[in-house]
Amino acid sequence: MKPPESSLDALLDGTHGDPFSLLGVHSGPGGTFARAILPGAETAEAFSIDGQCLGEVARIDPRGMFEGYLLGAPQPVRYRCSTATRDWIQTDAYSFAPVLGPIDDLLIAQGTHMRLFDKLGAHVMEHQGAKGVHFAVWAPNAQRVSVVGDFNDWDPARHVMRHRRDIGVWEIFVPDIRDYRAYKFHIVGPDGVARPLKADPFAFMTEVRPRTASITAKVEKPDWNDAAHRTHWASVDARRVPVSIYEVHAGSWQRDRWNWFLNWDEMADQLIPYVVDMGFTHIEFLPIAEHPYDPSWGYQTTGLYAPSARFGEPAGFARFVEGAHKAGIGVILDWVPAHFPTDEHGLVRFDGTALYEHEDWRQGFHPDWNTLIYNFGRKEVASFLVNNALFWAERYHVDGLRVDAVASMLYRDYSRKEGEWTPNDEGGRENWEAVEFLRAVNRTLYAEHPGIMTFAEESTAWPGVSAPADEPEDGTRATALGFGFKWNMGFMHDTLRYMGRDPVHRQFHHEDITFGLMYAFSENFVLPLSHDEVVHGKGSLLSKMSGDDWQQFANLRAYYGLMWGYPGKKLLFMGQEFAQRSEWSEERALDWHLREAPAHEGVRNLVRDLNRLYRDKPALHGRDCEGEGFEWLVVDDATNSVFAWVRKAPDARPVVVISNMTPNLLKDYALALPGEGNWREILNTDSVYYGGSGKGNLGQIKVAGGLAHVTLPPLATIMLEYAG
Repeated sequence: MKPPESSLDALLDGTHGDPFSLLGVHSGPGGTFARAILPGAETAEAFSIDGQCLGEVARIDPRGMFEGYLLGAPQPVRYRCSTATRDWIQTDAYSFAPVLGPIDDLLIAQGTHMRLFDKLGAHVMEHQGAKGVHFAVWAPNAQRVSVVGDFNDWDPARHVMRHRRDIGVWEIFVPDIRDYRAYKFHIVGPDGVARPLKADPFAFMTEVRPRTASITAKVEKPDWNDAAHRTHWASVDARRVPVSIYEVHAGSWQRDRWNWFLNWDEMADQLIPYVVDMGFTHIEFLPIAEHPYDPSWGYQTTGLYAPSARFGEPAGFARFVEGAHKAGIGVILDWVPAHFPTDEHGLVRFDGTALYEHEDWRQGFHPDWNTLIYNFGRKEVASFLVNNALFWAERYHVDGLRVDAVASMLYRDYSRKEGEWTPNDEGGRENWEAVEFLRAVNRTLYAEHPGIMTFAEESTAWPGVSAPADEPEDGTRATALGFGFKWNMGFMHDTLRYMGRDPVHRQFHHEDITFGLMYAFSENFVLPLSHDEVVHGKGSLLSKMSGDDWQQFANLRAYYGLMWGYPGKKLLFMGQEFAQRSEWSEERALDWHLREAPAHEGVRNLVRDLNRLYRDKPALHGRDCEGEGFEWLVVDDATNSVFAWVRKAPDARPVVVISNMTPNLLKDYALALPGEGNWREILNTDSVYYGGSGKGNLGQIKVAGGLAHVTLPPLATIMLEYAG
């Protein structure tokens, strides 16, 4: 039956809601019938993909509509289009069958598809004998979706997509295009109004900002050579091995001579050897997923599946990770599932409705960052995010994800006043949908990728952040989140506050150091001295220390010694290893020239040695997260501002950590040590090698009758290892 003229007009205008029902190749009473839009053609002849002639089609509309009967069964076709002056080949996108299948439909509908990144987005592939790109996007409330790009003159009439109504996904296979093609989605909302062109939520590559188009790209790396690294981490308990993290903002660690970003290969050549030399075990990048605004540092992400184009192609990041792994360094990414920005090309009202976000601003708007909050209770949104976590582990072999702003996800009233939030069904403030989402992320990641680590930036007293995300046997509501580790924000705030005080006043604030040990083993903690502490007017770590310039350096060295001897994994933001003086800025590289000054290079030497000791001495890492690895020796000497404890691990020589947080040299300080005989001084932050005054114990002390007399250098931390 011939369709009405209005339907044909809609096809030509690109406004037909179901073009696949009329365009392409179909079986009919008279045989195989083809209809195609071939703009500019005067005549057209159909061929199979392998080149067999199937017959001619006739132009029935001067705007480019052709139709006619073809030989054989329905199959994909190419048309040889002709005018009086030229010929060209056009493969008919509407003659191809769907790429997605019923199993995809079922899993997507359930929210249990764990390979969405293989199905949605843009995939360079071969389909039914033709090479091209398959596009698929979730927009369930849209009236119509087209893929537009540099391959169709950004014309929404050219490639209107097939609607899989049961799951709200639109798809189309566009033949004869490959990778490195720019594209977006043209979406007409339920109100009939076209949305601003949308970037692909699953885009694997994007244009360099300020341009915002998605780019077709392959992200597969077929020749990974890091099996030894991944096998090692899958075989160990991360709580009981050294984890020392160097936190890096990829855009400002170093710049090239034009003050532009290093690409991933340049970064690999410089950053990886530096981290190896410094003794860190892991690099943690501030978010590298695509983001439009440099000063957001990546925390307002518009392309969760795309490494930022600022640093080159996605393949470059894969090479970086492999290079790090071959050098024994793990790679952790900051990951931001808590919120997303309101940029029009992003997820905001993606199909004309509140699709990824909440409709109610009291649940869907974040006042701190002027961003939108994901609707974690919607299974498709949760699946989108869980798949993203899996994607980075699967496609890029990352070793861990540090989840940003977890506290803001857990509480509905986070940073809100009365009337600005809605309680949960029980009348409480907990965001149970977010809780279950976080539990699902951790359960899935740890099940699918043994050896991976997840870290929570979480600053409240939520119970069980790093407890397994199992279902309680007593049937109560599950609260354990299943992270591998939690950032110890209390340690950071308390100890930095202490180090900023004049030593004469520290005796009155002794608990700033001791209090943290009351809860140090309630979670698996990381001790973070992160980027957040050296921005927004807070100054550098060096500037936070009290005293004159010499004392600030001494305080910083003593503080680092205390931190590396304190139970918990370590994290230090870039630049602080050589005592950067100025506050960090994303607009420029670190002040590497400071290394020419002995005081700064001394701090760097100290951090390198601390990492070496931490890795080499099981007593310092083997029980980082368990109370049996720590014992106070001096907890109450507030008058002298002295702290002393012993670090222990099974079958390891104990290490005693002693800090003197006054500028007074304490000679013959009486100290009971847990072992008779010799103790070697394995670290002294007052060493002249680090820029100190050189006071100490000449390399060792002796314990007789359980008591030692120790020299405690001014504003310094020493470590003593039992030698027997």
